[in-house]
Amino acid sequence: MEYTLFIERSAQKSLSKIDTQDKVKIEDAIEALALDPRPANSKKLTGRDAYRIRIGNYRVIYEVDDGKLIILVVRVGHRKDVYR
Repeated sequence: MEYTLFIERSAQKSLSKIDTQDKVKIEDAIEALALDPRPANSKKLTGRDAYRIRIGNYRVIYEVDDGKLIILVVRVGHRKDVYR
């Protein structure tokens, strides 16, 4: 089963500001979520119904809706800023 990916506008804006080399890695990781929404390097966040994956110094925070097969990317950013 393949999930449908949606990226919030604010996450797209943050992603566009990241340099090209890291941006490609992050985009590849996001696309891989469609096939495996909870990869081995993902972690469930406490206090909210969301997960995060690490890509170097960057983090992708996303929510999974198994009933509708949807993944919503909520935030993308540097590890020092993304959880604020």
